Amino acid sequence: MKWSSIRKMYPNQFVKLKALSSRVADGQEVIEEVALIEVIDDKNATGELLKSKGDEFVYHTAHENIVLEIREDIGLRRFL
Repeated sequence: MKWSSIRKMYPNQFVKLKALSSRVADGQEVIEEVALIEVIDDKNATGELLKSKGDEFVYHTAHENIVLEIREDIGLRRFL
C-alpha cells in the first residue's frame, strides 16, 4: 500500500506499519511500500514503538514521506 493512501484514510494519527519495500539514499532509508498493521491512539504510540521489531515501526500521518535515518550500532565494550 502506498503511504499517500494511508495518509488520506487516517489523517493526523499514529499508525503501526511494516515496511515492504525501501531504498537507501544519503544515509537515510526511504520507505516506498508499507502494510498497515494498526491505527494507534496518541497515548500508546511510544509504547508501540518500543515494542516494534525488525521492519515494523510507528509513524505519524502528518509526515508527507517516510524517511528514516540509518544509525550504525555502537557496540559497548567492557574494559577490565
